[in-house]
Amino acid sequence: MTQLALPADDAKVLDQLKDCEQVDLLLPDMNGLMRGKRITRDALEKVYRDGVCLPMSLIATDITGNTVEETGLGYDIGDEDRICRPVPGTLRPVPWQPRPAAQLLLQMEDGRGGLFEANPREVLKRVVERFKALGLTPVVAVELEFYLLDAELSADGRPQTSVNPATGERNRTTQVYYMQDLDDYRGFTDAVTRACCAQGIPADTAVAEYAPGQFEINLKHRADAVLACDDAILLKRAVKAVAAQQGLLASFMAKPFVDQAGSGTHIHVSLLDAAGNNVFACTPEAPSDALRHAVSGLQRASTDCMLLFAPHANSYRRFVLNAFVPLNDAWGFNNRTVAMRIPHSDPANVRIEHRIAGADANPYLVTAAVLAGILQGLEDKGDPGAPIVGNAYEQTEHRELYWRDTLRDFMASDFVLRHFGERFRHIFGQQKLKELRSFNREVTTLEVDWYLRQV
Repeated sequence: MTQLALPADDAKVLDQLKDCEQVDLLLPDMNGLMRGKRITRDALEKVYRDGVCLPMSLIATDITGNTVEETGLGYDIGDEDRICRPVPGTLRPVPWQPRPAAQLLLQMEDGRGGLFEANPREVLKRVVERFKALGLTPVVAVELEFYLLDAELSADGRPQTSVNPATGERNRTTQVYYMQDLDDYRGFTDAVTRACCAQGIPADTAVAEYAPGQFEINLKHRADAVLACDDAILLKRAVKAVAAQQGLLASFMAKPFVDQAGSGTHIHVSLLDAAGNNVFACTPEAPSDALRHAVSGLQRASTDCMLLFAPHANSYRRFVLNAFVPLNDAWGFNNRTVAMRIPHSDPANVRIEHRIAGADANPYLVTAAVLAGILQGLEDKGDPGAPIVGNAYEQTEHRELYWRDTLRDFMASDFVLRHFGERFRHIFGQQKLKELRSFNREVTTLEVDWYLRQV
């Protein structure tokens, strides 16, 4: 390996991993699931030199792992392989593996000398490039909520809250931001912190959230939106792996419990000009034009891109009243009842917190949709209306959201076509249509309970 010309950051990591025996090659798909291969260290040289072959259809496999033929990536093209090459700077140790190991992100080529345009990471990169053309740099941070659950399901096949390691009792109560919960689960949070430190994931805050066993981990902001989403996708993997190592299940499912809060993905965005000044800088009393225009674009995107924010059947269970989930496209300062919240800050550090997406969504695609909405708003110079003061649930009309409707809106959207391209719109739309049809073919336990004897 010493003669191989690795990117400087990867070469440094590899030099520190002298005992590394295996490397996980990771390709995040449209659902945010990690596809790929596990290779020996000796095979890594060939991957850097020649790439590795993976089926093109992997990008758009459905949530069950099956090829979606309607995308045109399966039998229609002979289930062709595409060359996948390392993303420079993403070689990292994997501290939770029983043997010394590493991981490496991949990017898929299109067979014509470029990168596959429908790869979620590439979708985001193209949106970011448009900001560069305007002399602007998005600064992005991702917040992820999740449940730490018992690894065993209940007798009726339902998820169970975990047993508190300090008390030995199953979590039943909600204690939002409760420090005792963090103390009780210190073994888990400390292990996640160590994993993040080893992998260079800039996680800096953990809080106990609004349900028993629910937590949130915040990532530091980056002036590179793609790297910010790399952080998020790798944090998910680390959280799940550490939980499994401790006999627990970490779930980013949007709504695992009908009577508890759902889990969200919150995207924080500010915009820097060429001189490094935040174009959103303002006060609540005098919102800047750039901030108002950006919010108006996000209001447009909240309809056209809802399928990206809520991509699964379960995603729509999260949108319920009085659960700190936006049922509107409203905005406001220091207000958690709106979709686009402007968190409390000094004027120079004003940012938008986009609160619509579930934790089950793909961070690359959520961020691409958020940034595309901001771009559209800056271009159109739209008016988002007055910021909401007080309870937005009482002042706005509640949107009824259904998976089939958001899929239809997505497939017909000129906004999606313009910002993400026809091929991505087709592939993602067909993937979700396949999942919806498969879901609707199932006969649920509730249907049996309601109808088997009664009708």
